[in-house]
Amino acid sequence: MSHYLGQFFEFRHLPTDQQMIVQPFAMLVQNILELPDNPERTTCLRKLIEARDCALRAKTFKVTE
Repeated sequence: MSHYLGQFFEFRHLPTDQQMIVQPFAMLVQNILELPDNPERTTCLRKLIEARDCALRAKTFKVTE
């Protein structure tokens, strides 16, 4: 991934069950990076980082009492 935010979508270092959650986000980033480089694309990437992180936290969420 050529954009500096692309580093946050690497997933091969994660456990397999977590990779399955975040891999679709990495694939989507490839399409987004084909859009013209402008502030909206950067905002899109930042929000996708948020969504990826939320999905990963949802996968690993533990209920505490």
